[in-house]
Amino acid sequence: MSAYKLILDDYIEDDFSLIAIHCSEEAYKVAYLLNQFTGLRLCRKKVDLEFNNKGLEVTFPLFEFEDEFNYTTYNLVSNRRKTQSAKVASSGGLFGALADEETITTVLIPEYKQVDYFLKIYSDFKKGSIRNLTTNINNIKQIISAFEIDIDQLKSRNNLIFY
Repeated sequence: MSAYKLILDDYIEDDFSLIAIHCSEEAYKVAYLLNQFTGLRLCRKKVDLEFNNKGLEVTFPLFEFEDEFNYTTYNLVSNRRKTQSAKVASSGGLFGALADEETITTVLIPEYKQVDYFLKIYSDFKKGSIRNLTTNINNIKQIISAFEIDIDQLKSRNNLIFY
């Protein structure tokens, strides 16, 4: 009897560019600002990005724009999400009494936990002018800063693979 060993590699090859955005505005406002000043037409997707954090199901707002003319898809996703979790405290009786609520912050990309949003750019062709887009984003008054991230250095890049 011979033994066979099958090794599956969890690394999924998906080539995209990534821009980190620091901004204290809500996700819909950031999408609006990007639409107004960069020529994108980001719209909220009907289904948000679902993420499991230690048994807690967290959803991140997701905006998308498919530029069919340039065969490019833009996704804006929040990096941090705060959720309320109720703690149950034992009162010694038959029913537990609710204590206080706990706020849990979930981060999509832990390597960049200070980043508020990510703009993911996927294109079938060579990378477009990310530098010009980053410059345009930095010119928006409400945006604190924006910079390109080298995705090859991300350990949690699989968290950004969604369709």
